[in-house]
Amino acid sequence: MSTSFRPLRGLRILSLGLNVPAPIALQRAKALGAKVLKVEPPGGEALAQAAPRAYADLNAGIRIVHKDLKTESGLAWLQAELARCDVLLTSFRRSAMDRLGLSWRTLQRAHPQLWHVAVVSGQGQRADEAGHDLTYQAEVGLLAPGSPMPRSLLADMAGAEQATQALLMAALGRLQGARPRYLEIGLAEAAAELARPVTWGVTAPGAVLGGGHAFYRFLRCQDGWVALAALEPHFAARVAQVAGLAAGWNPMGVETHRAVARWVRRQTGAALRELARTQDLPLVVCPDAPNGG
Repeated sequence: MSTSFRPLRGLRILSLGLNVPAPIALQRAKALGAKVLKVEPPGGEALAQAAPRAYADLNAGIRIVHKDLKTESGLAWLQAELARCDVLLTSFRRSAMDRLGLSWRTLQRAHPQLWHVAVVSGQGQRADEAGHDLTYQAEVGLLAPGSPMPRSLLADMAGAEQATQALLMAALGRLQGARPRYLEIGLAEAAAELARPVTWGVTAPGAVLGGGHAFYRFLRCQDGWVALAALEPHFAARVAQVAGLAAGWNPMGVETHRAVARWVRRQTGAALRELARTQDLPLVVCPDAPNGG
């Protein structure tokens, strides 16, 4: 989203959040006008060494300071900063926050103006569980053993969206004079939200969004692959007309599947891309296809 509207101007956020979800939420808040500060350990964040491109992208434009919060001086500095902040954003386990003397009860007493948005493994009793994006996705059926490793960090990205929503809730709560709250974002629950279509059965193998619809699937063309998503009847009819399918085609039928596959297989990626443009077809050439086709 690109906008010059800055509804969070004046909101002050201090982040102890590392890795992916919290930094993305912090970036979103900054883009909306919030004044943000991120605190990292003295040696920096591990992600900077493990995935420098990701770290640079996630922290672009963010003011970062390095402090050792396990020392008295580091904690004293943090307490002084929190006294000037409206929201604390974290990604530590609840037990780690307790060890630092930063439990929600303690924060409430010391900084009654402060809201706390906490990104954790799971909500409630699961807040201290060990986990990462892979385990969250696998747990809810977004991945299965033997399937390729995920190409994106879906649970982390969904958690980032929910953390951003929580920051907006804090901003609205302040405007309404609401009592500051502890808002917990569980990555396990974020993954479960993304997996809701799995529970509906629509993406199961052979189901309407699982390859069972002839006009909604991946198809091989002459020089690569395309993704066709002509799910609505008018789109499917348009593809059927362009492909020259015989009357009486059935989007869930075997013969229609074969006919669509044969037609696509005869085309180049470039030709299909042009057809999609001129005929208003929901079709894209997959970027991994050779020769750009």
